[in-house]
Amino acid sequence: MTPTIQTADLHLEPGCNSASCILALDLGTTTGWALRSHDGLITSGTTSFRPGRFDGGGMRYLRFTNWLTEIDRLSGPIAAIWFEEVRRHVGTDAAHVYGGLMATLTAWAELRGIPYEGVPVGTIKRHATGKGNADKVAMIAAARARGFSPTDDNEADAIAILHWAIETNGGVA
Repeated sequence: MTPTIQTADLHLEPGCNSASCILALDLGTTTGWALRSHDGLITSGTTSFRPGRFDGGGMRYLRFTNWLTEIDRLSGPIAAIWFEEVRRHVGTDAAHVYGGLMATLTAWAELRGIPYEGVPVGTIKRHATGKGNADKVAMIAAARARGFSPTDDNEADAIAILHWAIETNGGVA
């Protein structure tokens, strides 16, 4: 059973230094991430889980596990994780990678008792741009309008997920 995400401390009040550390992810070979730390500071970026030439099939998932553990160690403890919930992929390989990363993420979070939840793509896009079918350019523009400089659409999507989680109290508002 998935732990329930407690949303009482998701909004950072002015002058407050005790926000929960929350992580938002756009899962893929190039994973976009955005993190709100305990002091309310939001950082974001991308990280690649592309396998090397001599890597076995599971190495990207081991690297992802290590990356999550390092984020939790350096910036955590992570109180909750939201990720983009993709229901349809253009290619089979992308679907397999997404499924493997999602399985790795959910197992990692379950072992640590960290609640997690997927957010539908349309919900994220609608919240960020007003259009549930916004393209990559529009998502990047929405992140820039919030004062961020995303390197690509993966980072822009993660920023949008994080802002959705904060502003809607994880969809409860």
